[in-house]
Amino acid sequence: MTDMRAVGFSEFGDPEVLGIVTVAKPSPGPGQVLVKVAAATVNPTDLGFRQGGRARPEGLTPPYIPGMDLAGVIETVGREVSQWQPGDRVMAAVSPRVPDGGAQAEYRVVADDQLAKVPDGWSLVAAATLPMNGMTVRTALDMLALPPGSTLAVTGSAGIVGQYAIQLGRHEGLTVIGDAKPEDVALVESFGANHVVPRGDGAAAAIRELYPDGVDAVLDGALLGPSILPAVRDGGQLLAVRPFQGETERDITIHLVLVGNHLHEGHRIADLAALVTDGALTLRVAEALPAERAAEAHRRLAAGGVRGRLVLTF
Repeated sequence: MTDMRAVGFSEFGDPEVLGIVTVAKPSPGPGQVLVKVAAATVNPTDLGFRQGGRARPEGLTPPYIPGMDLAGVIETVGREVSQWQPGDRVMAAVSPRVPDGGAQAEYRVVADDQLAKVPDGWSLVAAATLPMNGMTVRTALDMLALPPGSTLAVTGSAGIVGQYAIQLGRHEGLTVIGDAKPEDVALVESFGANHVVPRGDGAAAAIRELYPDGVDAVLDGALLGPSILPAVRDGGQLLAVRPFQGETERDITIHLVLVGNHLHEGHRIADLAALVTDGALTLRVAEALPAERAAEAHRRLAAGGVRGRLVLTF
């Protein structure tokens, strides 16, 4: 049996628990392909997985392999796969909480319905930044189902989820209010935000100054929770990307987006890629680092201020 390298950890803890591990190279089964991974992003969910902050993965044996986004080239295809061929450049979002582990490995078996084609002219490093965050925002906006002309406030606007929310919201005819530190105002404006308010505890009050009755919905990428509720109109909506800690008020509906429920919708990643090609969405790579520097990538992301995605390369 052939082995492969992966980013892995056997104990939950600080970034120092991460290292390069050697595990068995997987083989594709029916309806699956084997992707030779070129690039895998580091997302906030990877930090939580490594810290053990969420429920510990049941039925898995260490080393645990993090990562949800990957891009690479198909090496082999399993039986019952007709859409994909060896040599195809693909991207996907996968779960790290399965026996195969996550995306941060030299090879990953991926179901054929999880895949989207990487358009010609894209680097695989850039492609790796789209699937999970793009699907999170696509799913969030579908849940909110706001008609054109509605108002949407986005917290954490300088981050990738915030950026995609602003860009997709504007593409769908919404009026979008972003938030930013002073040094990020121009960046958030460049995404197409109609208004930008100061980031932090005063965001809700600043949004109410713009819209005295409140906005139709908030997409809370910054995890502000109850402190941003006053920005929402009576009977409006709040979309949380982590479980909401607190109670709602004024008949505001709280939605929780769980992208893990949407990993087998590769066709929707393809739709997002078309929006990138058309210029409605933009991809942002902060830096590409060799996989051996995974711990450094985790430390940098945890420290805040990273603009774009850190990507590990294999």
